[in-house]
Amino acid sequence: MSNAAVSIVIPVKNEAANLALCLESVQAFNDVVVVDSGSTDGTCDIARRYGRTVVQFAWDGRFPKKRNWILQNHCFQNPWVFFLDADERMTPEVRDELARVLPCTTHHAFWIGYRNWFLGRLLRYGDPMRKMAVLRVGHGAYEKILEDAWSGLDMEIHEHMVADGSVGAIEAKLEHHDKRDLHAYFSRHNDYSTWEAKRYLALGDRSQLTRRQRMKYRFLTWACFPVLYFFASYVLKGGFLDGRAGFYF
Repeated sequence: MSNAAVSIVIPVKNEAANLALCLESVQAFNDVVVVDSGSTDGTCDIARRYGRTVVQFAWDGRFPKKRNWILQNHCFQNPWVFFLDADERMTPEVRDELARVLPCTTHHAFWIGYRNWFLGRLLRYGDPMRKMAVLRVGHGAYEKILEDAWSGLDMEIHEHMVADGSVGAIEAKLEHHDKRDLHAYFSRHNDYSTWEAKRYLALGDRSQLTRRQRMKYRFLTWACFPVLYFFASYVLKGGFLDGRAGFYF
C-alpha cells in the first residue's frame, strides 16, 4: 500500500510556529487537510505554500466541534484518516507501519504513542503518552459531550475517539515537539484544566468514560492526588532520569 491510503487531518489555530515542520513530515501523503479556526498569524499561508487543502471551521458553541465536524463534512480521498496535531511530526517508522498494517487489518481504529520533547530535551521516562488518532472513515467519531453552556474550546482535546469496532495499536511513535514558548504552554494547559473542571461539575452519566477517565475523576477530589501522580511519574516511572526538563514537566 502507498501512503495515499491515509488522509492526514491537522487541526490548527495560530500554529505558524509549528505547522511548517509538521507539513514537512507528511509530504509523502497525497491528502493533507488543514482545519483552521480563523488564524491571524500566517498559519493558512504556510499551509497553502505547501499546497495543502485549508478548510475553515467556525464553532457555534454546540456539537460538533472541529474534529467531529471535519469527519462529518469533508470528503476524504482515502479510507483512513489520521489526526495529527501541528506540534507533532510524522516519522518514517510510523509511515511505514501504517503502509504495512492498514491494508490487511480488521481493526477500525488505532492507538499511537509519541516521543515528547520538552525544554529542548527528549523525555524518555515518566508517564507514557498516547492517543487514538487513526480511524477508518465512517466507523467512528470523537465522543459527544453536551457542553453548550460551559465550554470555551472549539476542538476536542480530552474527548476520546470512539470506534464502532476493535482497536489496535501502532508500535512506532510520533514526535511531539512544540516550538512555542512556555507562556503559550501554560496558557494552553490552563484552558485544558478549566475545561476538565467544568466537565467534572457537569458530568452526569459516567458509564461511557474510559477506565483512565473514571480513575481520574474518582481521585480528583483527593487533596493528595497531585502529589501521588507526581510521585508515580517522577519516581516510580523514572521521570527524574530526564533531569531538569523531567522535573519541570
